Amino acid sequence: MAFMELKLYSEALGMQTEVYVVIPQKQREGEIGAGAREAKEDHGYKCLYLLHGLSDDHTIWMRRTSIERYADQYGICVVMPDAARSFYCDMKYGQKWYTYVAKELPARIRELLRVSDRREDNFVAGLSMGGYGALKIALRECGSFCAGAGLSPAIDMTARVGTPSLIPVFGEQGPVPDEDDLFKLEKAVRDNPDKPRLFIGIGTEDFLYRETQTMRRTLEEDGFDLTYRESPGTHNWGFWDEYIRYVLEWMFGR
Repeated sequence: MAFMELKLYSEALGMQTEVYVVIPQKQREGEIGAGAREAKEDHGYKCLYLLHGLSDDHTIWMRRTSIERYADQYGICVVMPDAARSFYCDMKYGQKWYTYVAKELPARIRELLRVSDRREDNFVAGLSMGGYGALKIALRECGSFCAGAGLSPAIDMTARVGTPSLIPVFGEQGPVPDEDDLFKLEKAVRDNPDKPRLFIGIGTEDFLYRETQTMRRTLEEDGFDLTYRESPGTHNWGFWDEYIRYVLEWMFGR
């Protein structure tokens, strides 16, 4: 695998930003410990957009997990953008992070790297704030992403309106726009033949456990192809390092 620190200008943000990328490297003779599957790139590499949580940035998956090694098993590209504390939204008092991550960045990655533009080859996942972002992007951009995974995902933005972390996102009193409400989004696409496959993973002691159960029931009742997994655990990197491997197997092990 090759690892890149990619610096680029975003029109949506109006500034330079940075993305971490791991991508297959074909010529690897003599590399110790490498045992990757052959990466297929007839249409470009399959690509996972992997999103960070509220307190973190684009570096965190590389620092707290072995995501490069895990991706190597499947011969995929992994793109890890920064999104500040935006909840992957076009913010009321801030920048257009949703437009950047969900729309502009995939176009730039396809422009610069050997990745596929086919829906069936594009995926999104994240944890906590990024779990919310991943589910939202999968639902809103289901014409471009075939699957999305939320680990310990924040689900109910309406219940959080007015909290300090969300005032810059939605304002002091909201409301939460329909396009940022997961419950309204899933209703909007439940009859769409291209609605995404979804994965939700949560620890049974996680403070977000209850709201994930509400979303789980809703998705199942509305006929989504949902894979749900839980086990003892809290909101921590030991749990996410374990569960991102389940997500990769679910996405790319077929």
